[in-house]
Amino acid sequence: MNYHIYADMSIDIDMKVAAEHDIRFVPMEYVLGEESFYCTRPESDEAMHNYYEKLRHKIPTKTSQITPNHYVEVFEPLVKEGVPLLYLALSSGLSNTYSSACMAVSLLKEEYDNVNIEVVDTYGATGGMGLLAEAAAENRKKGMSVSENADWLRAHSRNILYWFKVEDLMYLMRGGRVSATTAIVGTALNIKPILTVNHEGKLDTIDKKRGNKLAVKNLIERFEASYDPGLGTTAYICCSDCIPDAEKLRDMLLEKHPELTIRITMLSPIIGAHTGPDMFALIHWGNGR
Repeated sequence: MNYHIYADMSIDIDMKVAAEHDIRFVPMEYVLGEESFYCTRPESDEAMHNYYEKLRHKIPTKTSQITPNHYVEVFEPLVKEGVPLLYLALSSGLSNTYSSACMAVSLLKEEYDNVNIEVVDTYGATGGMGLLAEAAAENRKKGMSVSENADWLRAHSRNILYWFKVEDLMYLMRGGRVSATTAIVGTALNIKPILTVNHEGKLDTIDKKRGNKLAVKNLIERFEASYDPGLGTTAYICCSDCIPDAEKLRDMLLEKHPELTIRITMLSPIIGAHTGPDMFALIHWGNGR
């Protein structure tokens, strides 16, 4: 089917898979220290290591949301060419990205009669968007139209489950996810919060474990309770520059579930700015969000 699949750069996806399926990206801006950068595609592991090293040295970072006008700039050339477009947006529970994209489509429809753009709220981010992008590409290959594909993705977006551990509570504090007292006391006691993305696409703290060993054990237990191979056997482990920890988690999962295809990726700076270094997430198909 002749349509393009786009996602914004809050996605984490294996670069080879993205190239193979021609997954395209809407750039997002982030600030590191005094400099602004545009993230236009998944960065190399080396580039992301350098980014997280700067965060470890307390260089401040923040992100900017995509404006409707920026979406118009990206989408309008395809509209002019008559090419349909399927766009996967960062969760509406985490950002205004989805509403900005929808507003851009409305603006384009005021100017053009042939606008065929489907905007999908992924109710997720990072590797979950990667899983949906892979599924969208397979659906396109099977012959689904852009609207059929979008409907399928909307029906299955909440079948992607997120379990993740954050190392530095101060990043959660800055984002308003935990109080200053919780961050200070938790850091002193080596507390690792376990978070998920809930049904509304928002972050929830669902557990707290003392130390990484218990935190990893908790992630695996939650995977075992919710994993459904009938929905999909690909999983993502997305980490902010702690590849050895991600590889250990991968090996533990494969020991019991050799059918899994596990992709390890570095967390993009767009999401990493809000989680800090040494976070890792286990993201998979399943039930129970």
